[in-house]
Amino acid sequence: MKHITDFTIVGRQQLGSHYFTLTLRHPGQLPPIEAGQFVEVEVRGSREVMLRRPISIHDVDYSANTLSLLVQIVGNGTRQLATLNGGDTLNLIYPLGHGFSVLGNNPLLVGGGAGIAPLLYLAKCYNDRGVRPTILLGGRTKELIPVREAFEPYGKVLYATEDGSLGEKGLVTQHPLFTAPYDHICTCGPTPMMKAVGRYAVEKGIPCEVSLENMMACGIGACLCCVTNTVDGHKCVCKEGPVFDVTKLAGFLENK
Repeated sequence: MKHITDFTIVGRQQLGSHYFTLTLRHPGQLPPIEAGQFVEVEVRGSREVMLRRPISIHDVDYSANTLSLLVQIVGNGTRQLATLNGGDTLNLIYPLGHGFSVLGNNPLLVGGGAGIAPLLYLAKCYNDRGVRPTILLGGRTKELIPVREAFEPYGKVLYATEDGSLGEKGLVTQHPLFTAPYDHICTCGPTPMMKAVGRYAVEKGIPCEVSLENMMACGIGACLCCVTNTVDGHKCVCKEGPVFDVTKLAGFLENK
């Protein structure tokens, strides 16, 4: 069930010049939320930003009745959100889409850049099942891998940076940990990275889910701007996704 609610900002943290987090308190009780679902955020007070912005749910705390968003500053909408402070309100449509399947006893979570956002809550959901996942986070530089310390209590965390400033030097898919026998892989980040992870998973016969980042205007499957091609026909990423079994995405694994 979808909800439209005014949340109160109870925490804000700037993470360098590229990212910030917002912690939002629900006025009542949070509904059940799946790791990998997202919200549509209303950007108030800007004539330049008419549409809501889709943002992955970064973390959920039912005891505090809060959810958190990790936001990358990329345009007018996110720059406007970056001006908010504690006590301000933010209107959300949530929780939207379908999230990751919390499957397997030896999972690998792979995130790149802003794609690490939904993996923190996913790692916590695995912990709730008594499973500590392996978590691989990547970026061009260590400054582009935000909130990395937040992951460390919930699994074995490794890093890959293109400039070698943190962890292994190179792309995440070049990391030596890809030789281990995982039984489920979940990934979110740049499309080329997810394609490479997906090809590896299919080659090894490992179930793999990817979280697509198609442009989403409405978040409910009405505007059709986020449609992607699957083996079962065209699907709205905002409604049937954003998380898909990689083998169900027609042509996704082609090296384009």
